[in-house]
Amino acid sequence: MCADTTQTTEYKQTLNLPQTDFPMRAGLPKREPEWLKRWEEIGIYDRLRERAGDRPPFTLHDGPPYANGHLHIGHALNKILKDMVVRSQQMMGRDARYIPGWDCHGLPIEWKIEEQYRAKGRNKDEIDIVDFRQECRKFADGWIDIQREEFKRLGVTGAWDRPYLTMDYRAERIIAEEFQKFLMNGTLYQGSKPVMWSPVEKTALAEAEVEYHDKESFTVWVKFEVVQAGASGTEPMDLAARADDLLNSYVVIWTTTPWTIPSNKAVVYGEDISYGLYEVTKAPDECWAKVGEKYILADKCAEDVMGRARLDDDMYRRLRDVTVDELLHIKLMHPLAHAEGSNGEWDAPRDFRAADFVTDEEGTGFVHCAPSHGMEEFELYRDLGMLADVITYNVMDDGAFREDLPFFGGKRILKPNGKEGDANKAVIDKLAEVGGLLARGKIKHSYPHSWRSKAPIIYRNTPQWFAAIDRPVGDGQDDYGKTIRQRALTSIDELVTWTPQKGRNRLYSMIEARPDWVLSRQRAWGVPLTCFTRAGGKPTDDDYLLRNNEVNARILEAFEAEGADAWYKDGAKERFLSGIVDPADWDQVTDILDVWFDSGSTHAFVLRDREDGSDDGLADLYLEGTDQHRGWFHSSMLQACGTLGRAPYRGVLTHGFTLDAKGNKMSKSLGNTVSPEDVTKQYGADILRLWVAQSDYTADLRIGPEILKGVADSYRRLRNTMRYLLGNVVHYTDADRMDAADMPELERWVLHRLAELDARVREGYAAYDFQGVFQTLFNFCTLDLSAFYFDIRKDVLYCDGDSPERRAARTVLDLLFHRLTTWLAPVLTFTMEEVWLERFPGADSSVHLQDMPATPQDWRDDALAAKWARIRQARRVVTAALEVQRTNKVIGSSLEAAPCVHVEDADTLAALRSAPLADVCITSQIALTDAAAPEGAYSLPETPGIAVAFARAAGDKCERCWKILPDVGAHAHPGVCARCDAALE
Repeated sequence: MCADTTQTTEYKQTLNLPQTDFPMRAGLPKREPEWLKRWEEIGIYDRLRERAGDRPPFTLHDGPPYANGHLHIGHALNKILKDMVVRSQQMMGRDARYIPGWDCHGLPIEWKIEEQYRAKGRNKDEIDIVDFRQECRKFADGWIDIQREEFKRLGVTGAWDRPYLTMDYRAERIIAEEFQKFLMNGTLYQGSKPVMWSPVEKTALAEAEVEYHDKESFTVWVKFEVVQAGASGTEPMDLAARADDLLNSYVVIWTTTPWTIPSNKAVVYGEDISYGLYEVTKAPDECWAKVGEKYILADKCAEDVMGRARLDDDMYRRLRDVTVDELLHIKLMHPLAHAEGSNGEWDAPRDFRAADFVTDEEGTGFVHCAPSHGMEEFELYRDLGMLADVITYNVMDDGAFREDLPFFGGKRILKPNGKEGDANKAVIDKLAEVGGLLARGKIKHSYPHSWRSKAPIIYRNTPQWFAAIDRPVGDGQDDYGKTIRQRALTSIDELVTWTPQKGRNRLYSMIEARPDWVLSRQRAWGVPLTCFTRAGGKPTDDDYLLRNNEVNARILEAFEAEGADAWYKDGAKERFLSGIVDPADWDQVTDILDVWFDSGSTHAFVLRDREDGSDDGLADLYLEGTDQHRGWFHSSMLQACGTLGRAPYRGVLTHGFTLDAKGNKMSKSLGNTVSPEDVTKQYGADILRLWVAQSDYTADLRIGPEILKGVADSYRRLRNTMRYLLGNVVHYTDADRMDAADMPELERWVLHRLAELDARVREGYAAYDFQGVFQTLFNFCTLDLSAFYFDIRKDVLYCDGDSPERRAARTVLDLLFHRLTTWLAPVLTFTMEEVWLERFPGADSSVHLQDMPATPQDWRDDALAAKWARIRQARRVVTAALEVQRTNKVIGSSLEAAPCVHVEDADTLAALRSAPLADVCITSQIALTDAAAPEGAYSLPETPGIAVAFARAAGDKCERCWKILPDVGAHAHPGVCARCDAALE
């Protein structure tokens, strides 16, 4: 029969085709700022707080980014993750609070201001310190405003109009108050020990302020002459005789820091190492070794050492073993001893003893000790009670030797620009001149650098202020232990949930092995150590520190009103002490606090001190990168354990770093960086958010143009799903709603899936498994909905009249709409708002004011799901068989087919017979049989027992729904089937 084109066109007007203005092209870069403005106008965040009622609180405490420079992709990853946590917790029924904050003090800002001064020819030391600090405050303030807008552009919700800043006066007051708790509870002390020191920045550094890079260092093998052996007079005769031939031999040490040789006070050996006495028998002219010289070396290292000295195997011989009993009585001389012009600086014999940190894995089997520049050596002599004998103060704060040090006065380890200075060369040259050098070379190794200046650091003994982490804290808060270390380790295991779990092991091992916390820095821009010391006193004196509550209160009052600048104003000491104690009896400390103490204290002035903080002073979650195990997670733990007696957080989530598409670290010099601003301009922030959600954040994340294209493709597919939903719920009202019990099986199967998904989504969001949540929802939308349910039900939705099937389908679409928009809103913040407003426009309307709807668990029907799993398997065989016919141009549409499906399994056959299989397979007709499949019937290997024999549909094509049915043309309306005829009525 020939179709009447005019009639067909008229019938098309009667179809219930999707109606929506929701565009296929998102245009996110242009439209997202409009939604940001709208959210600000209606005050989304504050409205959620106002209507919180008795909702249980959830507080994610923001680790403060540094107020210095534009955001990089790592910032975006971090803030988007935080936002997805906050939004998902809010939509699951919590009162989810997020107070963004900034770290404002510290060296990077101070360094920038100094650079500005140098460019203008100004000297920082000639500037009034309060004026200098005001410059730093102004600089930080400017970057806070810039970064705030950049964070907001990513769709991050929070109290942006009232963030916390470590430089706010009240924050500075509370930081000082937290420090005073260490002062009063007995954990604060002044000590002198080697600390990581930046000669370029002239300050101590914390481990978290250090990064490791390859560095080429000088390396030297130095000779210490044996000047005494077996001299106690109590040795057996044979031992005394053997010891005689050790006189005037040399113990050889190896070091990669020649500049520490002038500070040498000892050499140590290993009790379990095999040592030998080696003699030079031949020596080339260019060699520092001399014929007849004897060296004591670890046997395992001897061949390498001799090779470094340019001695071949035939140029030396091993004379004998050197026993530990012999080493016990050896005395050594420094190679610079008695050198002309040394003024006796190195003439005293060096200490020589065993130490458990000596190995023969590299070097010589001996270690030269400069306890002022090495922690292991320092601890060895501290435990021996000999520090007074071995500590030196040869290196100044700028990395230069003290001016009166013979030979080397004023020589610098590093230049002001961080490059190699002249100290190493001067020491090496002098050692060669006096005959103290056996060999020299260079080595490339991983070496600590300041993460701010990027310059190498040194270990340097300086007076610093420390928090003792193994001293009992005198505050009586002993539930988690008596010391800071005990409290931290107990908190890690008993109080905190770790995501991923390996974060626990990392922080535990760090705190288990860490030394006391260095609190002081020798800089200007920060919160000062608000304490006073007894004039002329010693740090070991019981009354060395002024512990006075009235003085403390006076300081805090001034900080509340004027900020920490009050400490540096003229007459500050008299202002704080007069009338309480005699100011003349006390000296004012001028060091500032480690900025990690600032950020570690934020729990006190955010979680505890603010009305919108945490009800119990604890955060539900700290969320930062893995580097913060040695940074903010670590310092916050130590700080809180010293003041609260336990950790300040109940949960810790860590994410990896961002890499380029090839897995390389991003670097401006390599040109492989990805800017959040560039991504939002090209794609929109939702694409960046989706990249985060699709990635495994527990590992390092790759990003690049091709990766973003793939993310954008996923986004388009999901957007089309939402567009389909919108188009088919137009004009839907509660009057159209159908009870689940009255729905067809296909709709009840969708409800079953929603019940499954609701549990999965809530469990996933609760566990911060954003990748799992999104992948589950994406697969549901693309596989269960677009490729299955929507594909099947578009016929009913478009062509049925007010049928029960159509009302059931539209009810399900409405239920899908409310769940998908709220489930996806924490990830696709802008797009789900667009979807929501397309259906529910209004001045106060927003998906972000909604909760995830409760999903009845009685929608779960596992038996029905199992049945429909069989039906879907059969459908895959049918659609694959018809695709072969379409490819061969036998048919143009699946509606031209009426296949016969041969089913071996009786249960599967029964399931298929109870389903509207022709609709499910999108054919006009279909036949089912348990008869054996004919030869040539189509089957799939993964679906045995089901085969499809192709046949054409019988009848004519309905001009309205395009099905081919025998009854077409037999009804009141010409050229249509019975179903369409009824719909037209």
